[in-house]
Amino acid sequence: MADAIVFEDFFPAMVDKLGAEGFMKELCNGFRLLMDGEKGMITFESLKRNLALLGLQDMDDEEVVCMLREGDLNGDGGLDEMEFCTLMFRLSPALMKSSKSLLEEALVTEM
Repeated sequence: MADAIVFEDFFPAMVDKLGAEGFMKELCNGFRLLMDGEKGMITFESLKRNLALLGLQDMDDEEVVCMLREGDLNGDGGLDEMEFCTLMFRLSPALMKSSKSLLEEALVTEM
């Protein structure tokens, strides 16, 4: 399977298609899909409940905890929207390289 596509390969293509602002909106939609509505963050329970949506239903609890720890910058045990978006960028090396231009495009669009 030399031609297999891993998920981070999709992010640059999504940015090309949607633009920076559209891509960020899609990331925010993804966050809302995975978050606990009462807590306003992605928790262990909300992520575990939604793993099938991500095609990750076979992940064990320790892997879910590790995924949360990877993105939990403030140590509250969950992912807020900014932490989620930051984690998604960190998981895509191609986006990390182009993040400055994406930020500039988003700022120009806002003005």
